[in-house]
Amino acid sequence: MMKVAIASDHGGIRIREEIKALLDEMGIEYTDFGCDCETSVDYPDYALPVAEKVARGEFDRGILICGTGIGMTIAANKVKGVRCALCHDVYSAKLTRMHNDSNILAMGERVIGPGLAREIAKAWLETEFEGGRHARRIGKIAEYENKHL
Repeated sequence: MMKVAIASDHGGIRIREEIKALLDEMGIEYTDFGCDCETSVDYPDYALPVAEKVARGEFDRGILICGTGIGMTIAANKVKGVRCALCHDVYSAKLTRMHNDSNILAMGERVIGPGLAREIAKAWLETEFEGGRHARRIGKIAEYENKHL
């Protein structure tokens, strides 16, 4: 069974609640790592712990939400082994799983609404990695990380 780590900063609370409801509907186990306030907080405090847990294999995938999704994406991708993709459409969500084997999805609450966020997350959660030539490319990224990070 898939396990998902989810978090947001103050700018992503509403969509995080929508995604948690989706995960419940899909029967996917998850842990919510916050935040629980609308007062300004720092997105790295939420993105980095989720990214580390995914990279260590404690969770299969992660979902991060902030105002634009950009900050969460930048922070998460600093963690070795993380391939966090910022998606604001369903097509990109599917392709980042099929071709890039993304293990964290980032979205921006100020960019998309809750309905589209659910569609994106559902597509991303249901799409499998194709492997093949894409695995070779992912391997090159991992090789670089192992040498330089």
